Amino acid sequence: MITVKESMSPIERRATFSIAAIFSTRMLGLFMIFPVFVLFAQEEFANVTGTQIGIAMGIYGLTQALLQIPYGVLSDKYGRKPLVIIGMLVFMFGSIVCAMADSIELMIVGRTIQGMGAVAAVLMATVADLVEEKFRLRAMAVVGITIGLSFTASLALGPFLSSLFGVRGIFWITALIALAGVLLVIYAVPEIKNQSFQREAQADSSQFAEVLKNTELLRLDIGVFILHAMLTAMFIAVPLMMRDEAGLDVLHHWHIYLPVMLLSFLLMVPFIIMAESKGKMKQIFVGAILTISLMQFAFVLLPHGYWWLAIVLLVFFTAFNLLEASLPSLVVKTSPADKKGTASGVYSSSQFMGAAVGGLVGGISYQYYGIEGVFYFTGIIGLIWFIVASYMKNPLPLSIATVALNSAMTTQEIASLTKKMLEDDGIHEVVFKLEESRVFFKIDRQFINEVGLAEYFR
Repeated sequence: MITVKESMSPIERRATFSIAAIFSTRMLGLFMIFPVFVLFAQEEFANVTGTQIGIAMGIYGLTQALLQIPYGVLSDKYGRKPLVIIGMLVFMFGSIVCAMADSIELMIVGRTIQGMGAVAAVLMATVADLVEEKFRLRAMAVVGITIGLSFTASLALGPFLSSLFGVRGIFWITALIALAGVLLVIYAVPEIKNQSFQREAQADSSQFAEVLKNTELLRLDIGVFILHAMLTAMFIAVPLMMRDEAGLDVLHHWHIYLPVMLLSFLLMVPFIIMAESKGKMKQIFVGAILTISLMQFAFVLLPHGYWWLAIVLLVFFTAFNLLEASLPSLVVKTSPADKKGTASGVYSSSQFMGAAVGGLVGGISYQYYGIEGVFYFTGIIGLIWFIVASYMKNPLPLSIATVALNSAMTTQEIASLTKKMLEDDGIHEVVFKLEESRVFFKIDRQFINEVGLAEYFR
C-alpha cells in the first residue's frame, strides 16, 4: 500500500529553505559589486584598462563553468555537505582577496577564486537527496524564486552598501555572508541519510553528446550565454552613464536601481502568468528578447538624462527578469525525461561562460570604442539571439516526474506498460532506468501527477 503524503515534511521544508538561503548568500556575494565596480576600479587602480575591468567582472564565470561538474562528481564520492562547505570557504577566501587587492591583477585573482566555489549543482543535488520526488518541483521553485529575488536585491544593495562601507566593504560583507552560508550548511541543512546520484539535478557525462545535439536545448544554452554576456558587459557602461549623463554620484546610484529592480520584478509577473496560462510562451519569450536587444540601442540613441536612463533600465530589467525566470522552466519542458540534470548542467555552464565572455568582450569594446561600443556589442548579440529563438517550438506545459520501481520487470512487461501509459493524455514520455530502479516521465500536471503515476505500478 502506498501512503500518500499531502505536504512536505518539516525536514523537507528545512532543507528547501536552508538551501535557498545558501544560494542567496552566493548570489548576493557575486552580484552586489556589478553596479559599482567599474567606478571603483577607475578610481582605485592606476592605469587600469577597460579590458582588465571586464575580465575582473566576468572571470568568476569561467571557473564556475569549469568546476561545476567536478564538484558534483566529488560530492558523490565524499558527500554533499563537505563539498558545499569547501566551496563556500573558497568563495569566502576569494572575497577576502578582493577586499585586500591593491592591484587590478590581484582583484582578477580574487574574482577567479570566488568563482571556484562552484557549488550550485551540488546544492541542487542536495535538494533532490532530501526532498521526496513529488515535492521536488515545489522545492526547486522556492530555490529559483530566492535566486531571482537575491539577484534583484543585489543590484540595489550594491550601491547602497557602497555608500556606507565602500566597495572594499562590500567584499568584506560578502566574506561574512559566505561564512553565514557555511554555518547554514553545518547547522540548518539536514543530514543526508541516503545519498545517491540524482539524475534530475546532476550531469551524466555519457549524456553530453545527446544533449548537445538537441536543437531546442541548444537554443536555450545560446540564449542564457548571450543574456549573461549582455548583463555583464552592460554593467561596464551603465554606472558610467549614471555618473556622467544622469549626474548621479556613485553613492546615490541606488536611487535608480532600487525602484527599477522592484518595479521590474512586479511588471514581469503578468507576462509570466500569460505565457504559462494562455500558451503564449514563445511569443512572450521572443518578444522579451527583442525588447532587451532594442534597449541596448536605446541606451545610445535616446536622449540622455536621469529619467530616460531610468525608463530604459526599467524596460530592460522587466524583460530580463522575465527571461531569467522563463529559461530554467523551458529547459525542464524541453529536456528528455531522464536527462534533466545533464541539460541543466550544460545550461548552467553556458550561463557562466556567457558572463566570462561578456566581461572580456565588453571590456575590450569599452577600451577601444567607448560606452557606445559596449552597447552596440550587446545589441548585436541580442539580435542574434532573437533570430535563433524565433525558430524555437512553442513548448508544451510539461514537467519531469519520477517514480520508484519496487519490483523487477521483464522487457515485455516494460514495453506493454509503456504503451499503456503513453495512451494517458497527461503522459508524454516514459523512460525506465532499471539499474536505478526508477522510471522517468514527462507529464502535463493538469492531467496527472506522481500519485497518479504510482497507480500504474500497484
